[in-house]
Amino acid sequence: MGADAIWITESEVVQLMDLKEAIVALEAALREEARGDAHNMTKTLLQYGKNNLHAIGGKLGNVVGTKTWTHTQGGTCPLLLLWSADDGSLVAVIEAFALGNLRTGGISGVAADWMARKDAKVMAIIGTGKQALAQVGTMLAVRPIEQLRIYSPREDSRLAFAAKAREEFSIETAVSASVSDACKGAQIVTLVTRAAQPFLTAAMLDKSAHLNAVGAIAPDREEFAQDVFARATLVAVDNLPGVQQLSREFMARYASSGWDEVMPLSGLIASARKRTAGDDVSLFKAMGMGISDLALGAELLKRARERGAGRPIPQPKKLKPQLAGAKAKNPV
Repeated sequence: MGADAIWITESEVVQLMDLKEAIVALEAALREEARGDAHNMTKTLLQYGKNNLHAIGGKLGNVVGTKTWTHTQGGTCPLLLLWSADDGSLVAVIEAFALGNLRTGGISGVAADWMARKDAKVMAIIGTGKQALAQVGTMLAVRPIEQLRIYSPREDSRLAFAAKAREEFSIETAVSASVSDACKGAQIVTLVTRAAQPFLTAAMLDKSAHLNAVGAIAPDREEFAQDVFARATLVAVDNLPGVQQLSREFMARYASSGWDEVMPLSGLIASARKRTAGDDVSLFKAMGMGISDLALGAELLKRARERGAGRPIPQPKKLKPQLAGAKAKNPV
């Protein structure tokens, strides 16, 4: 336990990994999960007011770890902590803003690569917040997207995001006045909002469309209506226990009838189940899972060590606590 751990900063994360590399690392970790060689810690969530405290984690190879953050109206500061699975020593602390974008975007890319039509050329993005640009980038990494259709409730947000997407990806953009308009002709639809009530219905989706639902990650949120399930012939999730506990959409559909129709993405990959000509809507739900963060964290750790990146931090040392002060006072 003598070796120093390393602190990997946000700027180093950005330099060490891009989105395409994140997708590769994520799929490799999902294959390990399917073999029983990677394990998730089910997401823990504490809601207080309009804020959420999150913790997710797991084991991958010889590291275990947890990512924790609190999402407040004033901001957030996520950190990924990695320990040795063998002796419990601290291995790394990783600043996890960009890592979170790569993980959330990347897992949608893995899902779409397995579930969406190979010829998907039109994407609709509903929501233009902090995660939206990575969601666009990940679809461009796995499908020949030529046009991006954009909807957000505020027109200025739609226009600003369209300009940002054109600058980042040199892609044709179309700003839409409604969710329905954005979805027309789209083979891939991504929902990445903080909506509390469902706004997307089955009728808005084209035949054989693929739906990524990644915004509603707490029980007080909901993005799509229940009739979407009636058209979904292929349903996968990043982590089944997380969805069972925290997704209002999925709990309303499957809690009473059973979860047999819902497949973890790792299981779908292991079974080589891809879209067929008979499939209509495919649905992927991502809540965030520890294996995804560990997949990127372990790869970042490897690259940081190879390139001499990261700031060494000494191992915490155990000391005897002050106990004498807890002694009860002598009675008078």
